[in-house]
Amino acid sequence: MKIINKKIAKSKSSVAWIQRQANDPYVERARKEGYRARAAYKLIEINEKYKFLRDGMVVVDLGAAPGSWSQYIAREFPKSRIIAMDLLPIKPITGVEFYEGDFTTDEALDWLNEKVGGAGVNVVLSDMAPNTTGHQKTDHLRQMTLLEYAWDFAKDTLKPGGTFVAKSFTGGTTNEIMADVKKHFDKVAHIKPAASRKDSVEMFIVGLGFKK
Repeated sequence: MKIINKKIAKSKSSVAWIQRQANDPYVERARKEGYRARAAYKLIEINEKYKFLRDGMVVVDLGAAPGSWSQYIAREFPKSRIIAMDLLPIKPITGVEFYEGDFTTDEALDWLNEKVGGAGVNVVLSDMAPNTTGHQKTDHLRQMTLLEYAWDFAKDTLKPGGTFVAKSFTGGTTNEIMADVKKHFDKVAHIKPAASRKDSVEMFIVGLGFKK
């Protein structure tokens, strides 16, 4: 792929990213199938393995932008209610209620809790990730903070039998959260979908069959 933009062409990292995108089969598949991002296939693979999504569910999608996870759920399970949130805006998706804001703030949590009400939710998804610094320990701690927020929310809102799927980074403190997650689910897995890039440190925690 020829790089035309001179500023981009001067940056080795930018060139590598563009070339990687051009050669990525998931990027091409997303383009053909109309998904906003290749990340859709991470959720698709996890759901095909564990089959936790069904029509009529209430699903919360944290870190939703650009919207490919919500897009997949709305497309395949159109009777579901999808509540999504991200710091970044997303283009509207039919069937998705979206809040642009910081999940870790009281305002955002108040909005979510108002939407959820006392009935609870069936599935909490979190693809949230911090802006990485390149310093592995710092990035891991930031990711774990977001994971803890997502897990606290899930514990408060999941219905019995519900599902929790959340991004984590490989590292020591993941084990502490995994230990707590295992107390509240019938089955827990820690997996790396094929759609995750090979050089990525991301993993996904999957909790099935929530119990208080």
